[in-house]
Amino acid sequence: MRKLLPLMVVVSLGSIAFAASDPAAIIAKQCKTCHGAKMEKSYLNKTKIPNTLSSKEIKEDLLGYKAGTLNRYKMGAQMKAQVAKLSEEDIEALANYIPTLK
Repeated sequence: MRKLLPLMVVVSLGSIAFAASDPAAIIAKQCKTCHGAKMEKSYLNKTKIPNTLSSKEIKEDLLGYKAGTLNRYKMGAQMKAQVAKLSEEDIEALANYIPTLK
């Protein structure tokens, strides 16, 4: 049994790597309806265009919406619902990926 333990640890650690965030999949599932597939749209002509924001701005905004402390453009409740299930890893991945979609 002891000989199997290191193998199980490697398998467990390996599965963590495969669970990493896929920002393109998150956008396709949660964001593109309002912001477009390349995050190139302003929702109802009220919001900033996401792919024009810096990684820092995107991360701060998503964290603010998730915490319920940001209500920019009166979209706080809607955005909070959209980001509620995102992990910090997801938010970081989105913040780094969205500015590349120009």
